[in-house]
Amino acid sequence: MGDHLVRAEEFEKKADKKLNGWGLFGSKYEDAADLLEKAANSYKLAKAWDRAGATYVKMANCHLKSDSKHDAANAYAEAAKCYKKVNTNEAASCLEQAVNIFCEIGRLSMAARYYKEIAEYYESDQNINQAIAYFEKAAEFFQNEEVATSANQCKLKVAQYAAQMEQYDKAIQIYEEIGRQSLNNNLLKYGVKGHLLNAGICHLCKSDVVSISNALEKYQDLDPTFSGTRECKFLTDIASAIDEEDVARFTDVVKEFDSMTPLDSWKTTLLLRVKEKLKAKELEEDDLT
Repeated sequence: MGDHLVRAEEFEKKADKKLNGWGLFGSKYEDAADLLEKAANSYKLAKAWDRAGATYVKMANCHLKSDSKHDAANAYAEAAKCYKKVNTNEAASCLEQAVNIFCEIGRLSMAARYYKEIAEYYESDQNINQAIAYFEKAAEFFQNEEVATSANQCKLKVAQYAAQMEQYDKAIQIYEEIGRQSLNNNLLKYGVKGHLLNAGICHLCKSDVVSISNALEKYQDLDPTFSGTRECKFLTDIASAIDEEDVARFTDVVKEFDSMTPLDSWKTTLLLRVKEKLKAKELEEDDLT
C-alpha cells in the first residue's frame, strides 16, 4: 500500500511540473491529465480515497483547459466515486459539476442519471430533504428525455419521502398521477391498485374521512376494477373505523389485510400514525364523558 502511495505522489509531482512548465497548444494539459489519471489510480490502490478524489478534480480541470468537456465530466464522476467512500457532500458536489457539463454539451440522459445518483448519495446519508430535491430534478430530466420508467422511479421516491415528512398532499398527487398513467400501459396496469392504496393511506393520515371517501369514489371512477380489490376494501373499512372512532376495529382491519398482503415498513409507519391519532381522539372523547 505504501508503494502505491509513493507512486501516486510521484505521478502527481510530474503532473504539477508539466502544468507549471511550457507546452504547445494545450498539450501540457493533456500530458498532465494522463499523469494525474495514473496518480489517481495509484491513490485508489492505496485506498487514499480523499487524495484520489482530489486528483480526479485536478484532472477534470486539465480537461476543461484543453476544452475536452466530456472527459472533464467523466473525471468529476470518477472523483465522486472516490469521495463517496469518505465524504458524501464532496461526492455530490463533484457529480453536480459533472451534471453541469453534461447539460452544457447536451448529454441530458447522463445528467438525469447523475442527478439520481446524487439523490441516492443523500438518501444513504439520511439527508432526506436533499434526496427529495435531487430525485425531483432527476425525474424532470428523465421525463424530458422521455424515459418514463426512470422518471416514475424517481417520483415514487419523492412520494415515499414526502409522506414520511408529512407532506401528504404532495405524495397523494404523485401516487394518483402515476396510477392514472399506468392504466394506459398493459405492463403497468397491475401496479395501479398499489399506487392508489399508497395515495389512500396518505389521505388517511390527514384524518379527514370526507377526503378519503371522496378519494375512494374518484379511484373507482378512474379504475372500475379497483372497487373489487382487497386494497379498496381495506381503505373503505379503515375509513369506516376512523369515522366510528373504533381503534379495535382499525387494528383488526390492518391485521387481516397484513395476513393476506404483508405491509411494508412505509405503510406500517403511516398506519401507526393514523392509529395514534385515532387513539388520542378516543381518549379525548373519554375525558369529555
